[in-house]
Amino acid sequence: MRTLDGLDVEGKRVLVRVDFNVPLDGDGRITDDARIRAALPTLTELREKGARLLLAAHLGRPKGRDERYSLKPVAQRLEELLGERVVLAPSLDDVPDGDVVMLENVRFEPGETKNDTELARRYAALADAYVNDAFGAAHRAHASTEAVAHLLPSAAGRLLEREVTTLKGILEQPRRPLVAVVGGAKVTDKIGVLESFLERADSVLVGGAMCFPFLKSQGRKVGASLCEKEGLEPARRLLNGGADKLRLPTDLVVGREFSADTEKREIDGTDVPEGWMGLDIGKRTATGYAEVIQDAGTVFWNGPMGAFELEPFAAGTFAVAEAVAESNAVTVVGGGDSAAALAQFGLADSVDHLSTGGGASLELIEGKALPGVEALAE
Repeated sequence: MRTLDGLDVEGKRVLVRVDFNVPLDGDGRITDDARIRAALPTLTELREKGARLLLAAHLGRPKGRDERYSLKPVAQRLEELLGERVVLAPSLDDVPDGDVVMLENVRFEPGETKNDTELARRYAALADAYVNDAFGAAHRAHASTEAVAHLLPSAAGRLLEREVTTLKGILEQPRRPLVAVVGGAKVTDKIGVLESFLERADSVLVGGAMCFPFLKSQGRKVGASLCEKEGLEPARRLLNGGADKLRLPTDLVVGREFSADTEKREIDGTDVPEGWMGLDIGKRTATGYAEVIQDAGTVFWNGPMGAFELEPFAAGTFAVAEAVAESNAVTVVGGGDSAAALAQFGLADSVDHLSTGGGASLELIEGKALPGVEALAE
């Protein structure tokens, strides 16, 4: 993969694709600027090397131009963090000449998500070189992530470089034992990830609602738990192919309904009574998972162990997060809800690598080619 080390940028305008798809509150204020901060090393390095910056990013999923998804608050926040004036270009037909300019939301352009070559040419006409630092969008073949990379001298930014190197590293040359902790709601969302780790890892710890298709396949009662019907067949197949590595909960915390105020019970075992739903792993499971994590050489974690956003059902996810944070292993967290959990528990700075791309990181782990990365191949 081509990197900044081999890209001549002095005195040139560089089109930089960044991932500034940040959450906003109802008043349009940024509630978490982590993705903006993650791009700063690349942007700072380019400026120090004498480049002028033309930034491209998306925000949300607008259907055409929609001012609710304007990058104006993002440009304002970047200006504060970068310590330089950031000018927002109203459109591709009106791009001012400045040291740091940000294009308006690229998804306002109808050809962006279609990887339109003509749109890519319009992007390319505005710059002398291209850098992709948007790992969170690298699994999409869009005009600003894939097509334009073929039209200019191009390279990966430091964030994208680190993401790819780290994630490929834990698959190809992990420090053993390699432990994967996989949670979330649906087995079908993470079949490829589970298959990949059952082939490469030493232990795969399963939590969250996705454990119920596995438990049901073993003849357990799941009560009113979220149990994805489409997940039953792949769960059976994964059990048959990797039962020696796959570890499931042995006790649960259940509630009457999905609510912080609901009646709560701890059950010894995994048969969920009728009228109850499993909302967290139990204490014994959490302790066991934490012990496996503590003995690991490398840990990859993606997906919560339960409904951590509801305080009565956050203990299992907290136990895993704390074990990952305290581990001496190489610790990699695959973005998404796992990143949100670390932030909620104040542990985001306690892991070696916190991915900025949930979907992209999972696809890379699965072994899929990421269009935005492939376009930068040597």
